[in-house]
Amino acid sequence: MKKKSDLRRNFVFAASLACALSAGCGHSQAPAHQAIPVRVSPVGTLEDSGGLRYSANIDAFTEVSLAFKSGGYVDRIMEQKGADGRTRILQVGDRVRQGEILAHVRESEYSDKANSAKAQVDQAQANYEKAKLDFDRATNLFKTDSYTKVQYDAAKAAFDSSAAAVESARANWQQANTALSDCSLASPLTGWVLSRNIEVGTLAGTGTPAFVLADTHLVKAVFGVPDTRVSSIKLGAPQTITTTSMKDEFHGRITSVSPSADPKSRVFSVEVTIPNSDDRLKPGMIATLTLGAGNQEPLTAVVPLSAVVRSTKHADGFSVFVVADQGGKSIARERSVEIGDTRGNLISVTKGLKPGEPVVVTGGTLVKDGDEVMVIP
Repeated sequence: MKKKSDLRRNFVFAASLACALSAGCGHSQAPAHQAIPVRVSPVGTLEDSGGLRYSANIDAFTEVSLAFKSGGYVDRIMEQKGADGRTRILQVGDRVRQGEILAHVRESEYSDKANSAKAQVDQAQANYEKAKLDFDRATNLFKTDSYTKVQYDAAKAAFDSSAAAVESARANWQQANTALSDCSLASPLTGWVLSRNIEVGTLAGTGTPAFVLADTHLVKAVFGVPDTRVSSIKLGAPQTITTTSMKDEFHGRITSVSPSADPKSRVFSVEVTIPNSDDRLKPGMIATLTLGAGNQEPLTAVVPLSAVVRSTKHADGFSVFVVADQGGKSIARERSVEIGDTRGNLISVTKGLKPGEPVVVTGGTLVKDGDEVMVIP
């Protein structure tokens, strides 16, 4: 009996030891709470005198779509030497001068019509000369009572009809000559080819677009402003722009302000005309400019746009997460803020923050008030 009791005691001890060495006798240990990785940035300030920045699109000062007035098969397109030295037909990006013939349609049928119209003019002129002689003779005979009034009136009517026929024939001839000259498509300006929509052999109908040309000796920076700012914009005011591709400043003047807002965007279109004799500014470039410098109060605090999130405390409100040290841990605290104007990718905070406070700029949508965070570079 004593032996059985010792075996039982040893079994209980072994079971207890195994339980202690295992993960809580079948109960798993709860994992430690992990900090959420975020990036932070201190609340900044803008020390400049204000002004609102706008994004503008660079457009050509003049853009023209060329179309054929006389239809037909395209038999010639202007040729130029390419960068490789080989001659090729006109391409997008080539420069053309005013008056150059860019393309031509087959003119044989228009030439035939012009020749036929010229023959009709000659015939009408011959009829006119004969009618004039008959009328002169009838006038002399009528004066000597050798012609009756009826005969005189008939000669005069024939003369007047022949004169009208000459005018009509000349008009038809002029029209035929105009159609013949319209077989050639000439450039109305000195500029650049933006697009070419024809090839040799294309059947071009009347009004078929062939080229789009742009005159860029001047360019326009076009941008939109809200109704709260449009009244402060004055025609002729100097304006400086910069582009994202070039750091140089370009100077121009405000030359146009739309009298009505766009029905969709509700902004007024404004144009700044800029000299561009060196062709550094290209249509389609994005530019930035500042309006109203010196008219706006300095911003006391700014944060990146990514730092602002929807508030969980106030409906339709905004918040940021401020990182504070609590017991050696970094804790995110939601703080309600009031926001103002934007400056590029920055937004002003008019209430709720102080310059220098660390705010979450990446990961703000993953944390909530009181969460522990891990600041990463």
